[in-house]
Amino acid sequence: MKTKEFMLSVLLTVVLAFITTVLVTLLWNLLIEKTGAIVDWKTSFLFAIILGLVIPIVRNTSKTK
Repeated sequence: MKTKEFMLSVLLTVVLAFITTVLVTLLWNLLIEKTGAIVDWKTSFLFAIILGLVIPIVRNTSKTK
């Protein structure tokens, strides 16, 4: 996988993971905790960065085998 394709894959994964975790934490706080429309930004950024790096690396190493 070329560097440009890898970086695009990382960026796309980070964005999708961030949006997903924002929605999940928002819905969790609205429906389960009943604390209002509060988003856990720390968790959202953390998951987005971790998943944004891990998923493309795993995908890249599994293609080379």
